[in-house]
Amino acid sequence: MDKAQEANSCKLGDRSTSDITVRLSNREGRPEWFYSHSSILINKSKFFADRLSHLDSTACIEIHCSDFDYDDHVSLLRLLYLPENSVVDSFDSVKTAIGILQVAVALQCEEITQSCIQYLEASPWEDKEEEEIIKAVSKLGPVAIPIVARLQPVDLSTTRNVFVSAIRFAMSIGGPCLPFGDELITSAREQVEYMLEEDDDTPLITADDEVKSVVKTGLSKICSSFDKEVSSLLLESDLTSEAVEDRVLRILSDLEWTCNILPKMDLMKEFVCNWTEISGNILTVVEDRKLDSLMWGLKVKLIEVTGKVLEAVGYGNVILPPACRVQLLKSWLPYIRKMKPLLDSKGNEELGFPHKMDEDLCESIEGAIVSLILALPSNDQAEILADWMNTEQVRYPDLSEAFEVWCYRTKSAKRRLVEGLDKIGNAAVSL
Repeated sequence: MDKAQEANSCKLGDRSTSDITVRLSNREGRPEWFYSHSSILINKSKFFADRLSHLDSTACIEIHCSDFDYDDHVSLLRLLYLPENSVVDSFDSVKTAIGILQVAVALQCEEITQSCIQYLEASPWEDKEEEEIIKAVSKLGPVAIPIVARLQPVDLSTTRNVFVSAIRFAMSIGGPCLPFGDELITSAREQVEYMLEEDDDTPLITADDEVKSVVKTGLSKICSSFDKEVSSLLLESDLTSEAVEDRVLRILSDLEWTCNILPKMDLMKEFVCNWTEISGNILTVVEDRKLDSLMWGLKVKLIEVTGKVLEAVGYGNVILPPACRVQLLKSWLPYIRKMKPLLDSKGNEELGFPHKMDEDLCESIEGAIVSLILALPSNDQAEILADWMNTEQVRYPDLSEAFEVWCYRTKSAKRRLVEGLDKIGNAAVSL
C-alpha cells in the first residue's frame, strides 16, 4: 500500500487501526487523546518522526499546548490526514491559517507550512493580522519569501509613481474619474494625506521634481477653473439656484484641500501666489450688487481660504516682497471687515442661519493680519491703520495691538534719528 492509499485508509480517531496516541494538554491540564497512525505522523512531521524514533512502550506522544493554540494543534492533527492539494482549501480565515502555521513550524510539518504560506500570500489581511503574520514568518527563513514580498517596503521610484498617480486623481488633473467619480477622488485624497504623514521616505517624495511639477500643474488648473467659474456667475440667469453655488463651492473645496497639503510639500508659496493673482477678479464678482444677498456659503468659504493665506504670509511661512504683502492686505482686509458684521446680522435675523465666521476663524485671521501689518514698512503700516480707524466698523478685525506697536516703534525711530543727528553734530564740533 503506497502512502496516498494509506493516508486515505487511515482516519484520525479510528481506534481500531491506530498504533499511536497523541495526547494534547493545555496549561490547565485539560487532556485530550487522539488516536493516530505513526505512518502518517512520520511522513508529515519531522517532530513526530523524531519522537517516534525514541518512543518507549507507552505508544503515546504528549504535547503541551497553551490556551491560545490548543485548537490550532487539533486542527493541524486533522490536516495531517488530508491530501496535500486539499489543505489550502480547508482554511476558512487568515486567523486560522496564522494559528496553524505557527504550530506547523513548531512541529516541523513542511507540507502544511507551505500550504499556510500559499494561503496567506494570496489572502487579504487586516492590520492586526499582519502583525501576527510578521511574527510567524520571522522564524521561517527563505520559505517565507512569498509573504515577505508583500511586507517589504517598495523602492523610492515606485513609491513616487504611486504618489504621482494619486495626486493626479486627487486633483482631477486627467479630467473626470468616470465611472467612479467622487469616490475615487476621495480615496485618492485620503491616500495622499496618509503618504504625506511624517516618516523617513516623506522628504524624499515631496522633494522630487516630478512630484512638485505635477502638484503645481494641478494647482494652476484648479485656480484657473475657479477663476472662470466665479467669473461666469454674473452671466447666470438664476443666481438663486443652489446648483450654481454648489458648482463654485465644489472647486473652492478642491482648492482648500490642495492648500492643506501644500505646506507638507514646501509649496505653500505657489498657492499664495496663485490666490493673490486671482483675488482681484474674485472680489469684483462676489461684491457685485447681484450677489449682495446671495451665496453666503461661498463668501464665508472665501474668507476661510484667505485666512490660510494670511496665516502663511503673516507668520513668515511664505516670504513675499513688501508690495505683494501690502496688496494682499488691501485686497482682502476691506472684504473681511465688511463681511463680518453682515454675517453676524444675518445670523441674528434668521434663526438657524448656517453661514458664519466662528470664534476660532476670527481669532486666527485677526492674529495673522496683525502679524502681517507689523512686518510691513512703517509708511504702509500707517496707511493701513489710518484706513482702519477711519471706517465706521472698527470692531473687527481689532488692529489696536498693531496700532500700539506702530506708535511705539514710530517714537523709538524718531528718538534714534534725533540721537543719531546729535552724534553727527557733536562729531562736527569736535573737528
